[in-house]
Amino acid sequence: MANGGTIFLDEIGELPLNVQPKLLHILQQGEFERIGSSKSIKTDVRIIAATNKVLEDEIKKGNFRNDLYYRLNVFPISVAPLRERKKDILPLIEFYIKTNLKN
Repeated sequence: MANGGTIFLDEIGELPLNVQPKLLHILQQGEFERIGSSKSIKTDVRIIAATNKVLEDEIKKGNFRNDLYYRLNVFPISVAPLRERKKDILPLIEFYIKTNLKN
């Protein structure tokens, strides 16, 4: 369904180790097989992945594949946690209150 578009993988750091090679194969080959099928399907998608884990640490622990990290870490964007950006809390609250009042 995402062919030609973008797919968002939230909490990629939670992806089980046994599933990671399958995702890596899709990223490298641009194709996959549906369950129960022997026919490969070509796909062209943009992947955006997010996690709250430090994947470098997860690699050291053996919980995340280095080669998958390499494929996903093409254009990294780091955002400090809100607890480290206290000045952003009030503007966020105001935004969500205004948004809720309009709906």
